[in-house]
Amino acid sequence: MTGTRIAALGHHQPAKVLTNDDLAALVDTSDEWIRSRVGIRTRHVAGPDETVDEMAAHAAAKALAAAGLTPGDIDYVLVATSTAIDRSPNTAARVAARLGMEAPATLDLNVVCAGFTHALATADHAVRAGSARRALVIGADKMTEITDWTDRTTCVLVGDGAGAAVVEAADTPGIGPVVWGSLPRMGHAVRIEGTPPRFAQEGQSVYRWATTQLPPIARRVCERAGLTPEDLAAVVLHQANLRIIEPVAQKIGAVNAVIARDVTESGNTSAASIPMALSKLVARGDIPSGAPALLFGFGGNLSYAGQVVHVP
Repeated sequence: MTGTRIAALGHHQPAKVLTNDDLAALVDTSDEWIRSRVGIRTRHVAGPDETVDEMAAHAAAKALAAAGLTPGDIDYVLVATSTAIDRSPNTAARVAARLGMEAPATLDLNVVCAGFTHALATADHAVRAGSARRALVIGADKMTEITDWTDRTTCVLVGDGAGAAVVEAADTPGIGPVVWGSLPRMGHAVRIEGTPPRFAQEGQSVYRWATTQLPPIARRVCERAGLTPEDLAAVVLHQANLRIIEPVAQKIGAVNAVIARDVTESGNTSAASIPMALSKLVARGDIPSGAPALLFGFGGNLSYAGQVVHVP
């Protein structure tokens, strides 16, 4: 086989929903202020006992069920996360244990908001190289655990959740070449630092970088896949906020595509945002099976990674 494909998707969100009005009782903000600046209405918040690996395992189990597979069919587990507090066992190993796997390779990747697309590319490379047969690729973050709830510029953004994809070998490639990179000298613009760790960012710097520098890179992703932006059925960007998603999508030129806007109900879930948004689009039937979708992650480290995939 000469390529790989996404066989199935799954997602999970905590039951608790935090509205803009709820936030207005915590900090100096309002529903109108939040909607006008970032476009978010609600976000899901994990409880103290809902861990990153638990959310990841729930999403992974749904993806396996959708693919008609068992945990024993997977030999590689990759989890993209920047909010796992413990260093070892890593999150992927804990997910594998929750699912009852026997001996998979397990790997965590921390590329923050671009984590899932980096992990998807890593799985694609491993399966095509023959070092893995089937992989579970998961993006999972508990952003609310690293949030300063007195900072209205960041606490209005975040949510928790997980999304997962099953990647397997395919005769016809269903995952296109990745285009990835970073801007290390500006890595300080998005930070999770300190003890305890806290999320902070330089919002205007991130906005300018995303809206001016990323659209040409996203168009290059399409070129590497042998497509034009007009060929895309969907564009799934990292769900940062609507003020970034909408201008970037417009500048890419995907005039026929469905634009994922899951951020409005889920907030910014970092590495979980792309697989969760894609899983919801597919579950609702908003994009047909086999249609090309641009996935493009960006954010922490000022890293980016994107590929065109054919949806299951």
